[in-house]
Amino acid sequence: MRFILSDSISSDFNGYETLIDLFNRTHKLRFEDIILDFSKTKWFEANLTAVLGGILNKAQEGFNNIELEGLSNDINNLLSRNLFLSNFGGSRIPDFYDTTIEYHKFKIVEEKLFKEYLDKELISKKVMPKMSDLLKKKVNESLIEIFNNAVIHGNCKKIFTCGQYYPAKNRLDFTIVNLGKTIKENVNEYLNKTLSGDEAIKWAVLEGNTTKRGPIPGGLGLSLIREFISKNEGKIQIVSADGYWEQIKDTGKSECFSQAFFGTIVNLEFNTADTSSYCLASEIDEEDIF
Repeated sequence: MRFILSDSISSDFNGYETLIDLFNRTHKLRFEDIILDFSKTKWFEANLTAVLGGILNKAQEGFNNIELEGLSNDINNLLSRNLFLSNFGGSRIPDFYDTTIEYHKFKIVEEKLFKEYLDKELISKKVMPKMSDLLKKKVNESLIEIFNNAVIHGNCKKIFTCGQYYPAKNRLDFTIVNLGKTIKENVNEYLNKTLSGDEAIKWAVLEGNTTKRGPIPGGLGLSLIREFISKNEGKIQIVSADGYWEQIKDTGKSECFSQAFFGTIVNLEFNTADTSSYCLASEIDEEDIF
C-alpha cells in the first residue's frame, strides 16, 4: 500500500493531524508492503521523525515491510543526519551543522541511557537558552519524568525521541513519543467522567492534578518546564487520543482532532533567540541582587 505524504509537515495542528491519519491507516495492517511516498513533500520537520518512527514501529509489529520513497535531497540528507533513515535501511551521514538531536528509540528499561542522551544531545546544545547547572539538572529531571510516566501510566514498550534546531526560525524542537494508554483514558478512568481529549490534557497539565499517587501522563512534571518556556517565550505541545493542547509563551489553547492517536506526543520548543540567563529562584541570594 502506498501512502502519499502532504507537501509540508510541521509541528502544528495540521502536521500532527496528517501523522495521526497515517497512524490510523497503518496500525491495523498485517503482512503488507507499506510505501511512504515523499515525492510531494517539500518540508518535513525533523523532530517529527519521533512521531513517524513510533508509527512505523507499530506497523512493523504487524509484520509489514516499510519503504520510504521519493525523498528530496534536502529531506534525505536531513533524515540521514539525525539517524532516522538508518533505522529503515538508509544511510547515515555526519551532522557537520550541529543542528540535529539524534532520532532514538528507547526500551522502557533504558532510563539511564535516556538521561545520558538528554545530557549529550539536548541539555549541552550550544543553542539552548543559558541555564545554571542546577536548572539544567531540574529540566533534565522533568524530561526523565516524562519518560517514566510514559512507562508507568502509558504501559508502552518503547519511547521515541528526536529534535532539530532551526536557525532561520530561532527555535529548537525536542519531541518525545510513546504509543500506549492515552491521557484521555487515564484521566477519565480516574475522574469517572467522559472528558474529550483536549479537556483531559488541560486537566492533566494543571499542577497538583494526579490520577494516582504520583504524576499522571500529561502532568508529566511539566510545572517547571512550563514556567521556563513561558519566560523563554517558547512553546509546548501535547497530543494524546483526539486531544491537542499547546502553550505559547504563557497562553494555552486546545482543540480536538477528528481521529485519535493511540499514545502521547510531547513537543518542547525553545526560543534560541533568547539571550537571558536563567536559574532557580532558590539560587538567588537577595543580598547579592544589588
